[in-house]
Amino acid sequence: MLEFELVPAARRPAEERAALLADPGFGRVFTDHMVTIRYAESKGWYDARLVPFGPLSLSPATAALHYGQEIFEGLKAYAMPDGGVALFRPEANARRLNATAARMAMPELPEDLFLRAVWTLVEADREWVPSKPGQSLYLRPFMLATDPFLGVRPSSEYLFAVIASPAGSYFAGGAKPVTVWVSEDLTRAAPGGTGAAKTAANYAASLLAQAQAQEAGCDQVVFLDAVERRWIEESGSMNVFFVYDDAIVTPPLNGSILPGVTRDSVLRLAEHLGHTVAERPYSFEEWRRDAESGKLRETFASGTGVVITSIGAARTRDGSFTIGDGTEGPVTTAIRDAIVGIQRGLRPDPFGWSVRRP
Repeated sequence: MLEFELVPAARRPAEERAALLADPGFGRVFTDHMVTIRYAESKGWYDARLVPFGPLSLSPATAALHYGQEIFEGLKAYAMPDGGVALFRPEANARRLNATAARMAMPELPEDLFLRAVWTLVEADREWVPSKPGQSLYLRPFMLATDPFLGVRPSSEYLFAVIASPAGSYFAGGAKPVTVWVSEDLTRAAPGGTGAAKTAANYAASLLAQAQAQEAGCDQVVFLDAVERRWIEESGSMNVFFVYDDAIVTPPLNGSILPGVTRDSVLRLAEHLGHTVAERPYSFEEWRRDAESGKLRETFASGTGVVITSIGAARTRDGSFTIGDGTEGPVTTAIRDAIVGIQRGLRPDPFGWSVRRP
């Protein structure tokens, strides 16, 4: 079994750490350490290390910089009421990383090694796991091609790493309903592409649409399908759900939608709470029509960063519409409270999702 070499960092003083944890934002502050593991075709995975957080040394010809062979994951560690710490469904992230790696012609990382890498970092930097309501330690495992070459082919060498960032609310202003921009011109992914993979290229493709959303006064963008420009797919960083009296509807995983871990958790929890769940194509016309008629009760989105956030209104070039009265609805609240309760050890965990350590 590959063992981790531990190279301890000089830890920041407790006073400095406390000041940073008071208001960490999202993705701005990083802990003292990171984990790195290297891969070569000739020897497999090797050189597993816990090292001080710091810059990577890369050749200007590094393959990932030129051909986008880079993938990542996102999960969180939570402070438990008994003083322990827990990860939420980390094995699901390990599986998804490998599914993404296969799509991007990259080596799979053994799931056990993924989990040990994440726990090695969490245990080294436990003092950075925040305990305030709404806060967590966001973990970012990622893998990039490191061959120094110019030529379109899969790399033969890779670097896997895990970094950690104490995090507050994903959206500025906290957990209030967001307004989304429906992009009618730009698409995120297409059939046969990489939409179901958590790869950097998909997020790069979403940035212009996200900038347009912000110019329109919106918090996030929602994409339509690339073929008919009719069917709701996903947001730039979230899966989307539509709440009716008789069902919760979400677009099906069609190869161009990311299979979110939180998305799957919502579907299973919703059924556990007594809701009927329908995964089916859902058009923008249906969304607007049912919102305007009042048939649609709520819309919300899910993701590791946001967990659950209510969508209060949607805008396009031709106007806007409000869902319900624009405030968060009871179903959204109940599902968010159920997931957060499990994540933080405040509610029973009927699915065994929370992986705890003392």
